[in-house]
Amino acid sequence: MAAPVKRDRLFIDNEWRRADSGETIAVANPATGEVIGTVPKGARAETASAIEAAARALPEWRRRTAQDRAAHMLRLHDALMDHRDALAAILTEEMGKPLAEARGEIAHGAGFFKWFAEEGRRIYGDIIPSPWADTRIVVSKHPVGVVGAITPWNFPNSMIARKLAAALGAGCTMVIKPASQTPYSALAFGDMAMEADLPAGVVNIVTGAASEIAAEMCENPALRKITFTGSTATGKKLAAQAGAHMKRVSMELGGNAPFIVFDDADLDKAVEGAMISKFRNSGQTCVCANRFLVQSSVYDAFSEKFAAAIAELKVGDGAEDGVTQGPLIDEDAVAKVEEHVADAARKGGEVIAGGARHALGGAFFQPTLIGGASSDMQIFRDETFGPVAAMFRFETEDEAIRMANDTEYGLACYAYTNDLGRAWRLNDALEYGMVGINQGLISTEVAPFGGVKASGIGKEGSKYGVEDYLDVRYALFGGLGR
Repeated sequence: MAAPVKRDRLFIDNEWRRADSGETIAVANPATGEVIGTVPKGARAETASAIEAAARALPEWRRRTAQDRAAHMLRLHDALMDHRDALAAILTEEMGKPLAEARGEIAHGAGFFKWFAEEGRRIYGDIIPSPWADTRIVVSKHPVGVVGAITPWNFPNSMIARKLAAALGAGCTMVIKPASQTPYSALAFGDMAMEADLPAGVVNIVTGAASEIAAEMCENPALRKITFTGSTATGKKLAAQAGAHMKRVSMELGGNAPFIVFDDADLDKAVEGAMISKFRNSGQTCVCANRFLVQSSVYDAFSEKFAAAIAELKVGDGAEDGVTQGPLIDEDAVAKVEEHVADAARKGGEVIAGGARHALGGAFFQPTLIGGASSDMQIFRDETFGPVAAMFRFETEDEAIRMANDTEYGLACYAYTNDLGRAWRLNDALEYGMVGINQGLISTEVAPFGGVKASGIGKEGSKYGVEDYLDVRYALFGGLGR
């Protein structure tokens, strides 16, 4: 099959369609500001059509053996990897991240299809000893049904892959609503689905008005579950809307990740982990470190090494060779970062590196390091979602844990220490769904991804991730004799 291109149609029932209204949404390259195309502005009617197609496809798809579904999913994995370069180019053009990161994202996303192709073959039930001699109790697991997925712009390929792979492996069908800033990476899944010979209606993609698409997903009785990745504020509204119709939900929401550096840590490795955690995707990840808590005795040494590493970053258009920091997604993102930096400076923070819009202009911002940060700053409470690292001092382990947990969020956290006992104490005490000990990159398809508190509900990836797409059924078989 030819390499995927930027599709400008909705993908419903294996057909490419325009929006009924004929309206479109412009898509811009954040590195240049140039409009690179348009996609349909779908709404409730188009979403209803997609849900209808997914509902029609569901009975046949869920009846297939896990092995048969796995064969399609492995072909989908191969299609993504075969077109990795073309897909990465589309991703970088619409989202801005460096090509090397984009290629890594495609491979990461493809890995979910290989993982869940196999995990779908290990969906086990139970036989429960019955209290009645002439009965047997069987517990089985069944696909929840049609799933609606609403995905973000920061990882426009892998966030879809993580949801879609689990759904397909469980025997569900799906309607996907991608972010309007990055629709082309999502629409490319239409081409990949056809290359993998997925039956019509198993995968559907609707771009357009978020509020109308979400409303149809929540209210349409044929759709049984909504999975969402995005902000906590939006997630709360969506969960309430879905709850009014008793829809099952899974939510991967915002974070405010602490990165704790103890005085017994290997500082070079801590800086290496900090750079990966903080500046990957220009700080636009839900699991990126937001608050750097550094023990006072190593604060100056860590700060010096960290600033030197930040100075090596190369900012520019992600399509250019050697660039390690692309633009932020849009002007609103830049304004938020600028506000956080200004607030920190007003409240006594020291801007050690960066601190302003980049000379390239547009959506570019300098990689920034702030010292002397305090808990009254916005950056302590709010997720910055940009290339700004703020350092806070602490004295004791107990103080570090209190500071780390002093947030409504609980997605990811990181800590560097060579004390094994401390590492286990941190794992017990830190109120987060994911903990990275001496590691700044923790995302993998084999482990459960998800948070606690205001950071969400449910898990993605791993053997736990498939459970979110399954219903548990209890059957009592009576009259069997003694």
